[in-house]
Order: sequence, then structure tokens, then C-alpha cells
Amino acid sequence: MAQTPELEGCEAFCVHQDALEQVRLPGPEDVEAMAELFKLFGDPTRLKILCSLTQQELCVCDLAELIGMNQSAVSHQLRLLKQGRLVKSRREGKSIFYSLADSHVYTVLAQGMEHISE
Repeated sequence: MAQTPELEGCEAFCVHQDALEQVRLPGPEDVEAMAELFKLFGDPTRLKILCSLTQQELCVCDLAELIGMNQSAVSHQLRLLKQGRLVKSRREGKSIFYSLADSHVYTVLAQGMEHISE
């Protein structure tokens, strides 16, 4: 019969009730919303788009050229990022330029780069 490995740093099946009483989890709706937000950051193409937009606002044509994809595919990803409130757009004549929605998006990306660089 295989034995269960010991849990590191804690006895099996112990509960620290005093610690648990201090923890407050977000509500289910907030957890779901955060999971959806992080899914948007979890796609390499969307990350390339977001990283590009940390430096300058760009149109779909510019983004497609920069990341080596067709405009239709980039437009689809931008639509998802816009629905997730990670990017915003502005119209200038016939062109639509995209930028990060706010400083929070930049902060998440900067923190992610800092984390992987350590």
C-alpha cells in the first residue's frame, strides 16, 4: 500500500482555526470576474498587444504588423480586450487608435515583467 507523503511544514489534517477566522475571501462574483480578467492576460497574443500599447497608442494595422498577425485576428483580440476593459479606443478620421484603458493595466503588466525578471 502506497503511503501519503507528509505535508511540508504542517501536520496532516491540522486546522489553524485562529488563522482561518482572520481570512476573508472575495465573494463568488468577484472571484469569477477576477478569473475572467486574468484569462485575458493569459493569452500570448493579447499580452503582445497589451505590451505594445504600454509604449504608444496604435491602430489595428500597426499592431498587426508589429506582432505578425492579420488584421482580422488582431481585431478579434482587441474586441476581447476592450470588452474586458483593458484597452480603450479613439477615432481619428477613419482610423481607430487603441491604448491601455488605465494605469491599472500598465501596473499589472509592469508587475508581471518585474516578477519574471527576478
